[in-house]
Amino acid sequence: MTYALGIRENLRPFLEQLVQVFFVGLTIGLQRTVLPALAETEFGVIQGSMTAIFAFVVSFGLVKGAMNFVSGRVSERVGRRKVLIWGWLAALPIPFMILYAPSWGWIVAANVLLGVNQGFCWSMTVTAKMDIVKGTERGLATGFNEFSGYGGVALAGLVTGYLASYFDPRLSLFAFGLVVVLVALVAGLVAFTETLPYARAEADRHKSGETSGPRPRYVEGPDKPAPGEIFALVTWRNRTFMALAQAGSVEKFVDALMWALVPVFMVGKGASLIEIGWVTGTYGFVWGGSQLWTGPLSDTFGRKWPIVTGFALCASGVLVFPFLASVTSWAVTAAVIGIGMALLYPTLIAAMGDIAYPSWRGSALGVYRFWRDLGYAVGALAMGLIADATGVLEAGFLFTGLAMGASALWLIVGMEETHPQLNPAPECKTTRA
Repeated sequence: MTYALGIRENLRPFLEQLVQVFFVGLTIGLQRTVLPALAETEFGVIQGSMTAIFAFVVSFGLVKGAMNFVSGRVSERVGRRKVLIWGWLAALPIPFMILYAPSWGWIVAANVLLGVNQGFCWSMTVTAKMDIVKGTERGLATGFNEFSGYGGVALAGLVTGYLASYFDPRLSLFAFGLVVVLVALVAGLVAFTETLPYARAEADRHKSGETSGPRPRYVEGPDKPAPGEIFALVTWRNRTFMALAQAGSVEKFVDALMWALVPVFMVGKGASLIEIGWVTGTYGFVWGGSQLWTGPLSDTFGRKWPIVTGFALCASGVLVFPFLASVTSWAVTAAVIGIGMALLYPTLIAAMGDIAYPSWRGSALGVYRFWRDLGYAVGALAMGLIADATGVLEAGFLFTGLAMGASALWLIVGMEETHPQLNPAPECKTTRA
């Protein structure tokens, strides 16, 4: 079998992956609107303790970050499909833990399992797409992937907000979550094509010089690097990898803010669960939908400047948000932040795919996603501590906006363009990007 690359050539597995990441988005989205808003009244969190509320985001980020690294490495041995299925099995207890939780500690524990689920399942949809698409389609592929996933996040946040307003909040989250996890598990068992052979075939073609067209700027490294070698390469030994890793980590500060700080902030301003659902849903829908054009945009104009522009938009929106006072203005600002995330999010993944060698691409993406999702924990913990220390929720917005601006400057200085057509590698040589 030749294992030809391309979306059109591999349409069935591509669609299977989109279905899976939609379910993954629904799973995380069911916790986006209701749980933070009801932390004090339903689960006994001490009033005003932002560090306690953010604890469930911290636990999620720590575990998901670690599982991204583990799943990327393991998938290069056992395949992408098995890891995906393991992720859905890990998610099965989550709806029951939400239903029967006697305290907020159970929600924190449930988010540990959610981190395993997301680290295994979402990572595999991304890695599997990188396995089967051409280098000139990576932006388009990641755009579709993240559109499907974050469309699911937004839809779940909006639907659960309505359900919790009209029915018992816990029972609503339980029923919604259990249906999603069971359907996704069945879909993974019966309809998810293994893509590891595509990555191995691509590596063999590149090694033998059979590839044509612009030569990708694959970063130098051993054919079968140890986990520590991959971790060091992505984290600090290569300037572009390092710039991408820090950017991935800092951009998650924004998502942590929209997940936990914005609902609490809006509750304090008198907003209802439905209004919170519309604002966070607007952010998610715009983020998800815009990736249908921002992904292909990076295939045409390159990776670096769409990423930098996205950071600038997010920083601006986050800094403005706490000074507004109406649901409409919050929703418009959330949309601006969503466009910024759409510009940077799939493009960061595409840039990683551009320069990670096929035989260890899964591991490299796992390290990147480790640092990226560790940003949930770092950002949430920092925002919680700052808010508690100052007694001002707006301080969390200021911290996030300034961090995004600093990260954008790092990208400008430290990242080279990775698109193979705009910055191809020298002939007959793998280069240091």
